[in-house]
Amino acid sequence: MPQNFQFRPSRRSFLAGTAALGLTPLLACAPRPQDAAVAVPQFDTYPPVIFVHGNGDTAALWHTSIWRWESNGFPDKRLFAVDFPYPLARSNDAEYQAGRSSTQDQFEQLSVAVQAALRQTGAGRVALVGSSRGGNAIRNYLKNGPGPAYVSHAVLCGTPNHGVIVSNDKLVGSEFNGAAPFLRRLNDGLETVPGVQWMTTRSDAFDKFAQPDGAGIGMPGTPTGVTADGPALAGAKNIVLPGLDHREVAFHEKAFAATWDFIIGSPPATTKILPESNPVLNGKVNGMARGVPTNLPVEGATVEIWETNPQTGARLRSAASHRKVTGADGYWGPFQASPTATYEFVLSVPSQTTTHIYRSPFPRSSAHIHLRTAVVADRDRQAGSIVTISRPRGYFGPGRDIVTFDGQPAPGIPAGVPTNSTSTLAIPRGTAQRTVVCRCNDETIAVQSWAATDDRAVIAELHY
Repeated sequence: MPQNFQFRPSRRSFLAGTAALGLTPLLACAPRPQDAAVAVPQFDTYPPVIFVHGNGDTAALWHTSIWRWESNGFPDKRLFAVDFPYPLARSNDAEYQAGRSSTQDQFEQLSVAVQAALRQTGAGRVALVGSSRGGNAIRNYLKNGPGPAYVSHAVLCGTPNHGVIVSNDKLVGSEFNGAAPFLRRLNDGLETVPGVQWMTTRSDAFDKFAQPDGAGIGMPGTPTGVTADGPALAGAKNIVLPGLDHREVAFHEKAFAATWDFIIGSPPATTKILPESNPVLNGKVNGMARGVPTNLPVEGATVEIWETNPQTGARLRSAASHRKVTGADGYWGPFQASPTATYEFVLSVPSQTTTHIYRSPFPRSSAHIHLRTAVVADRDRQAGSIVTISRPRGYFGPGRDIVTFDGQPAPGIPAGVPTNSTSTLAIPRGTAQRTVVCRCNDETIAVQSWAATDDRAVIAELHY
């Protein structure tokens, strides 16, 4: 197991002993204010919840889900999120590939995470909630490891349980190929494991990885042998969330409601995120290895946080509200935020593009606000400024979502099944720095167009 494997509770410090697992302690956040949802003691009898991210992702994708759990009174000390060090799968699961992980790697890391959560909470079993590839790790741990003794519930959200394709000559050896060894073994015999309660969530028709045509995996015109019900499992409670895409079936408020109901046994009191008076933010600067994103911490990164004008994105003060150079653990906080303020995060890593990340207000505390420098496409490097609108918890669906720059349709969003989670606006050279208003449905973020000639990139990162 890599020494830098990261596994963190939503905000509280780990108990003594976790350092032996390579799990660095987390700074405790401020006490919960009176106007926020208060943790309900009765929830201590329910299993702690561990969220498991998907291919190429980070624990950061779960922060809005964690907010919704907390808003219903679930104790933050019983909510955890895994940050796999090498989140991208190997092309062939059986062959080493630098900067990528095998199913065995994630099996071992998830096993460590479960034991850490059990020690932290004193619970007997946990609930596992996985998005996409995260469900592969969960199924592997439950079928081929000790998981059933330690897991009460397994929720798989958009997991390609029967593959993104079933083929003997394409994606050979991939863990996402229904004909390759990994999924063949998982689906041999019972698709679920007795003693664990199982649920899947899936789209009706908008999951890019559950389509009869291979366009969503870069193979247009190729039959996949997969249909919309590919994520369903025999023996599980299989929930269809109409109109949602591959990511939304994990991170949308409807996905939260279905997951809460399944684990708790009754509907949540609210799907809204209730604000705190004094949210405290923290997160990790994640790195790159040979052009591949990793979740390994970056030491020596500089993070500045500036409060901005929500209408223009301009900085409100002459000095940053927060500045820190990261240590060995990569963490840039803690930072005391306002629940109504908009912020610009400036991430500077030596020899990488300086990245200006603009965010909507943070209504609640989170230790999962992870950052990574932008990777600029060669075609965009000649622009005067590069502005990207990014939706990590969903894709952009034409006709379903309103996605605009300054009121004009965002470029590069194809018709049909939602497949893109980013859109980039290249502003011509010679244009003075200006406001760019980025919108997706009800979330609007105003940014400033920093000069690409200074090796700077701008991202408007959406919460929802």
